[in-house]
Amino acid sequence: MKPMVLVVDDEPLQREIMKTILDGAGYETHTAGSGREALVLAAKFKPEVILTDLKMAGMDGIELLESLPATEVAPAVIIVTAHGTIASAVDALKRGALDYLTKPLDKDKVLFTVRKACERGEILKENVRLKKELFDRFSLEGIVGQSPRMTEIVNLLRKVSGASATVMLRGESGTGKELVARAIHFNGARRSGPFVAIHCGGLSETMLESELFGHVKGAFTGADRERDGKCSRAQGGTLFLDEIGDMPLSLQPKLLRLLEERVYEKVGSDRPATADFRIIVATHRNLDECCNQGAFRRDLYYRLNIFPITIPPLRERREDISQLSEHFLNSFRKHQGKLLPGLSRAALDLMLAHDWPGNVRELEHAIEHATVLCKSEIISAQDLPLDLLTAVKPVLKEDAFIESRQQTVKGTMTLEEALAMADGNKTRAASLLGISRRTIYRHLEE
Repeated sequence: MKPMVLVVDDEPLQREIMKTILDGAGYETHTAGSGREALVLAAKFKPEVILTDLKMAGMDGIELLESLPATEVAPAVIIVTAHGTIASAVDALKRGALDYLTKPLDKDKVLFTVRKACERGEILKENVRLKKELFDRFSLEGIVGQSPRMTEIVNLLRKVSGASATVMLRGESGTGKELVARAIHFNGARRSGPFVAIHCGGLSETMLESELFGHVKGAFTGADRERDGKCSRAQGGTLFLDEIGDMPLSLQPKLLRLLEERVYEKVGSDRPATADFRIIVATHRNLDECCNQGAFRRDLYYRLNIFPITIPPLRERREDISQLSEHFLNSFRKHQGKLLPGLSRAALDLMLAHDWPGNVRELEHAIEHATVLCKSEIISAQDLPLDLLTAVKPVLKEDAFIESRQQTVKGTMTLEEALAMADGNKTRAASLLGISRRTIYRHLEE
């Protein structure tokens, strides 16, 4: 599809010259003899670029610029001006024009400027598309799970997303706390602002303080320049503090001040900066118990625990495993180019019987592992990770398990693959297949 350019000039000859140049360069060009006609054509054709003369009878170029309706991606406006009105063209730049050209026009410069404007428009359109994709990905409707626990959580998220209160997300590792934090952000009033995450564990006290608040030049050894921290980058959006329970006790008063006074200071500076962002925290720890042990400030705990939400472990919402598995399968289908219609009954039953100590993260990795190993049209139990298979007792009768495997794998291939995965250990291979060792020997004798 050709990029579209609208040429606006009250001189017919100038319009025709520009149309000839642009058409010859591969653009779809429309022309307007006045600012008001240009508004009509812009609404109809939605051009990527508007090339308009500055001085025109009636509505001039600046008035046209300011009269264009707001859209997701506004057309790039290029002002054409004579040498004597360059100051006015510069004023147009301040009002939102992308660039200006001076008369007499140079063909190569016109084409270069229009091409750059079109490239900019493509980048803006891609940004809009990616942002929409991001909003869709983290929409509340996109949270996978229809169990009563997850339905209750989604209802809570609907209520808290529109508020500005601090949210504390509690749950075991791998339950999806950051995913929930992003859902709160992208469904709230600050969705257009940045979502900035920082993990409070694994860093020294000095490094964490610098990462969070930033530092000035010379604040500590190696600080050879001033650097903004996460607080600065989160302005207008959301700051997500993951594993808040791991924050050193000595830093907690500064976080408390940030929450209460909405100000912070860079390391090495005494100049306060305003904090204009929402705060969401997450932890796998029992912070009340940490307070009792003196590892966490109780006043900070009360300040953070305004709206607590507990994300349940996967073992407490097993009814979501099938839907989550299909969600991950759909993602891996796209990345790996496989059909992968779904899971065999045997594979799903094994997954339903597993306790999932790594929660949703472990499930995602198990599905990815299975999609890589799967050689048939459907994922069978033998495609699942070895540690998962050995951790779960057989959940099907032998005949039913063998029958489900024979639907997807021919003859002794299933047995051979199991033996290969078990390094020839027949007892382990039998566990992988969910059958007895006696059955293994019977098949080998056949």
